[in-house]
Amino acid sequence: MKTGRVLIVAGSDSGGGAGIQADVKTVTMLGGYAMTAITALTAQNTQGVFGVHAAPTDFIAQQMRLCLDDIGADAVKTGMLHSAAVIETVAGVLADYPDIPLICDPVMVAKGGHPLLEAEAEAALIAHMLPRAAVLTPNLPEAARLLGRPQIATGGDAFVAAAAALRAMGADAVLLKGGHAQGPDVTNLLLSDDGPHWIGVARRIETRHTHGTGCTLASALAVGVAQGLDPAVAAERAAAYVRRAIETAPGYGEGHGPLNHGWPLGGGAYSRSQ
Repeated sequence: MKTGRVLIVAGSDSGGGAGIQADVKTVTMLGGYAMTAITALTAQNTQGVFGVHAAPTDFIAQQMRLCLDDIGADAVKTGMLHSAAVIETVAGVLADYPDIPLICDPVMVAKGGHPLLEAEAEAALIAHMLPRAAVLTPNLPEAARLLGRPQIATGGDAFVAAAAALRAMGADAVLLKGGHAQGPDVTNLLLSDDGPHWIGVARRIETRHTHGTGCTLASALAVGVAQGLDPAVAAERAAAYVRRAIETAPGYGEGHGPLNHGWPLGGGAYSRSQ
């Protein structure tokens, strides 16, 4: 299996649990090579986001092009693209590299509830990023907002219908993340031309240490795609990686704590509290 080069275009999380920090850890732990174009700095910890400092759009584009033109990439993963201007900038750069698959994680709201996408930017995300995405990776609240619905109904047929509606908006495939659904089990759905694949079906882990799960799952999928794995295989590996990272979470912080991204190094079953 090749290493897999992944350019991550996303915001920084000063607490290290989500965003660029989670992305880099994940790509590295799964054997890939991570590059970054940082869209914004955030001041946050496990209890919330307390400040956001946006990067200039021309600097975002410069970061992307310098990496792509010199090192190259086998996949691009996007996360926090907080404004319409940022989305249009990123889409403009990607238009010059049409053969690189895009894994688009439509980051809209932080775990603690802080908005990470301006309301007027949603239309730009739909217009510019969804049609470019090889895989779109929304959680259920994000899927509902993209589809203009109050919520996504749970259950097999409802999941498939929602994923199909998202695919109709332009994405080649959709990984609908089911962590926000009610019930004892967690189920993710990958819908592509090959049909529905139920990914990572497992009993829910009762814990507050889930900060960065969405970023981590999308990045784990991205590095798998970059390594040449079939998307369904990459998604299964990603779900397994995330589950173990939750199971062995270190228990840091007073709020939504981070995962244990480094568990493949061994000795990672050190969760203090759930």
